[in-house]
Amino acid sequence: MIRLSPKLSQKLSYILLFMATILAIVPVLVIMFLIVKNGASAISWEFLTSMPKDGMRSGGILPAIVGTFAIVMCAVVITLPIGVCAAIYLNEYAKDNFLTRVIKLAIVNLAGIPSVVYGLFGLGIFVMFFKLGVSIIAGALTLSIMELPVIITTSRNALNSVPKSFREVSLSLGVSRWQTIRHIVLPNALPGILTGTILSIARISGETAPILFTAAAFYVPHLPKSIFDQVMALPYHLYIISTQIPNMPKNIIYGTALVLMMMVLSISFVAIFARVYFRKHRKW
Repeated sequence: MIRLSPKLSQKLSYILLFMATILAIVPVLVIMFLIVKNGASAISWEFLTSMPKDGMRSGGILPAIVGTFAIVMCAVVITLPIGVCAAIYLNEYAKDNFLTRVIKLAIVNLAGIPSVVYGLFGLGIFVMFFKLGVSIIAGALTLSIMELPVIITTSRNALNSVPKSFREVSLSLGVSRWQTIRHIVLPNALPGILTGTILSIARISGETAPILFTAAAFYVPHLPKSIFDQVMALPYHLYIISTQIPNMPKNIIYGTALVLMMMVLSISFVAIFARVYFRKHRKW
C-alpha cells in the first residue's frame, strides 16, 4: 500500500475538493448564462408592467409578477409568527421527552416531503374542505405549511446560537423567563431568524406544484382585487408558455425565466447582505 506524505495528501485533498466545487458551480453558471443570453432581449418596461396579449405570445407578465408576490407575502405573514413561536416553545420551554422528540422528528420529516404532496394536501383541505377555492389565500396557506419546517428549524438554530450565559445572567437578576426571551434572546437571535426567513422566501418563490392546484390560473389578464381571487404566478406561467402554447417566442420564455431567476437571486442576496450586516454589528 502506497503511503503519501502529509503534505502531498493535503494537496490532493485540496485539488479534489476544488474540482468538486467547480463541478457543482459550472452547470449553474451555464444555465444562468443561457437564460440571460436568450431572455435579455425580451426584458423591457412594457414586458414587466403590461398585461399579456395575443394568447400570452406578446405583451407583458405583470399579473404573474404581482400574483407571485401576493402569494409569497401572504405565506410569510402566516408562517413567520407561527414558526418563531413554535421554535421559542421547543427551544426555551419544552422539556426533552418523548412528545417533543416526536414533534422534532415530524418537523424534520415535513421538510423532506415532495412539494406536489403539499399541493394535493392544499387542494383537499383549503380548496375543497374549507371551500376557499383556487385563490391567493389557499395557495398561501399551502406554501405556509411547506415553509413552516424551514422557519422552525432556522429559528431554533438562531435561538441556540445565543449563549446560555445571557439567559443565566438575566434570570439571576430576577427577570422572568419570558422577559429574558423577549428582551435578550430574541434580539440576539433575530439576524439568524431573518436570514432563514428570507432564504425560505426564495425557495417558495420558485415552487410550482403547491400553487398549481391551489392558486395559479392559466390566464388572468387583470390584477387580483382580494386574497380570494385566482392569480397567475411566474413558475406556473413559465410552465404554461413552455409546454402548452404552440409557436411561443423563445425570447418570451427565457425572459420569463430570467425575471423569476432574478427575483429569487435578489431575495438570496438580501439574505447574504443581512447576514453580513448583522455579523458586523454583533456584540458577542
